[in-house]
Amino acid sequence: MPGLSALKPACMIESIYYVISWLCHRQCPHCYEERFHPYQGAELAGVAGEARNNFERIIDHFPEHMRYRVPEATAASGEVPERIGRIILSGGEVLLPQICEPVLYPAIERIIEKYRRTGGVKVVVQTTGDLITAKIVDELLQRGVWMISVSGMDDFHEGFDEQRRNKLTGKLTEIFEKAGMHRSGLHAKDRKWHEEAGPVFSFFGATADAWIGRIWPRGRAWNNDLSKATLADNFCNAWSGGLNFLNVGEAGSEVSIEPNGNVYPCCMKTKFPIGNLLEEPLMEILRSLIGHPIYEAIAMGHPERMGVRYGWSPANFVERSRTVTPAGRPYQNLCIGCDRFHEEVARPLLAELRRERLARRASASGKAA
Repeated sequence: MPGLSALKPACMIESIYYVISWLCHRQCPHCYEERFHPYQGAELAGVAGEARNNFERIIDHFPEHMRYRVPEATAASGEVPERIGRIILSGGEVLLPQICEPVLYPAIERIIEKYRRTGGVKVVVQTTGDLITAKIVDELLQRGVWMISVSGMDDFHEGFDEQRRNKLTGKLTEIFEKAGMHRSGLHAKDRKWHEEAGPVFSFFGATADAWIGRIWPRGRAWNNDLSKATLADNFCNAWSGGLNFLNVGEAGSEVSIEPNGNVYPCCMKTKFPIGNLLEEPLMEILRSLIGHPIYEAIAMGHPERMGVRYGWSPANFVERSRTVTPAGRPYQNLCIGCDRFHEEVARPLLAELRRERLARRASASGKAA
């Protein structure tokens, strides 16, 4: 493998959070996405088929390489270090038999091969944990997985009281350590994973000390009136929440991708996607948004400023962030204002940006021909 200094100088992105399937064996009340649940019959075939049919093209539209710069670690000489980014493969539950071997394993292999000659990539598999076996861990590590992250360690996950969580954590720790893995020394909300050598494992959940602990106003969590977030809880101004997602080539840049190829600037997702990887490369989508007032505001962690150019003052945005929960409780959070702004203002702007990108691609293709 060539050294980083021998590779192309342009950097790309730190992290991609790729939900490869909606299929899950649980239907947890706090889930941010209603589409994560068990499926049967034709619906199961459709959900599994979507994941299987789309993952190759989605991965092909990932960046050319997964290197990024870390300006905060600049040396006295002025040299800015580079790190290898990561791709997080998640669900749903990616270890279910309808997804594991038909989609997850070949996706890992395709990703590892894609970046083999451009510095590599750190592949993370995120799972609820209760389907993990020693055999599966061995198969993941053989394919080059760098981290296995167990996400179901909280009171909300179905059937997981503290006693069962502790029992599962102990069992999995034994499996992981026997396979030669070591436990991550970093908290789940700390993104500085590049400081650890793999293979590593971790445990996390929607607990009070985690950034998702206030519960996003999304999906079943919203319908079940579980979000405790207030106006003071700015989910946008956090890792995986949109902050720095447009810092292309530098630390902090991350996007979220759905099984159908839709791309979002945050894990809880804006009302509408910023593009789709079945039709466009990821970096073309991101570069088209650099300098755009709506998405620069998200990237700066100030969603209340996304509508300034369009007649939505920050004060107006905050006011539009008020609503009432399904249970009739007064509620106010910036995610609500973001949803309303996208419904009323951003949707046609996103459509126009998409048309412009596709037109440039068609023009470039015509010239090449």
